[in-house]
Amino acid sequence: MRRLAPAALVLTGALALAGCGGSDDAQADLSVSAAYMPQPVSDTMAAGYLTIANQGGTKDELTSVTSDLGEVTVHETVNATMREVTHFAVPAHGQLVFSSGGNHLMFEKLKRKPKRGDTVSLELHFAESAAVTVKMPVKSATYDPKTGH
Repeated sequence: MRRLAPAALVLTGALALAGCGGSDDAQADLSVSAAYMPQPVSDTMAAGYLTIANQGGTKDELTSVTSDLGEVTVHETVNATMREVTHFAVPAHGQLVFSSGGNHLMFEKLKRKPKRGDTVSLELHFAESAAVTVKMPVKSATYDPKTGH
């Protein structure tokens, strides 16, 4: 029995260190994918969609979005009613999705009307994490991300 005690202590210490070593899980780990803007039909407004993934063990919040294209606000859609919100939660080990008919970005007071093939630059600001710069391609007005057309 006494021979097993040192091995048990080593194993316990290794497990404790492994648990402490997970510093990646102690903060949000954000990435952005599936960003696009349908070519706007209006000269003054456009919508934008993307997905923010959080691989980290801590939640964060999207607090604002800025762009050189114009003012950007974030909206949620509940029961077919759109309303502006001041922040969105980005859950730990989860994602925040902006999609047509749901949560979305609204670009207002456009400085120029983006056309298919253009790229719009925007910056996502978070409560805890550093800002993330996104290059958002402008797709056709009828673009469907499920089919890629």
